[in-house]
Amino acid sequence: QVLLLESGGGSVQPRESTRLSCTASGSFVQINSMGWYRQAPGKERVVVALMTNGGSATYTDAVQGRFTISRDNSKNTVYLQMNSLKAEDTAIYYCYALVELYYDGIRDWWGQGTQVTVAS
Repeated sequence: QVLLLESGGGSVQPRESTRLSCTASGSFVQINSMGWYRQAPGKERVVVALMTNGGSATYTDAVQGRFTISRDNSKNTVYLQMNSLKAEDTAIYYCYALVELYYDGIRDWWGQGTQVTVAS
């Protein structure tokens, strides 16, 4: 079993910044890919940013240049620094991890989600 615990988020004004954190705990071999998805009201959940355990990052076009993902593999933690926030960034942000387990192969895990609201 893997638990992803998120922190950060809340309400911010346009053009401000905030940071999300997510720490994985449990028993596993390693975390392969780790990152963030988001789901806006009435829309599907979409990827925001992902990072491999080797440090390779990918971003959706909507956040490229504004958001930065980083990982601390020693702490099983991923961060999302969100700058120049816009109203359209308002969503529930979900931590995601692709985890290699000892006996059950590789599986997806999700956090419970944290709300980010961008409004003046």
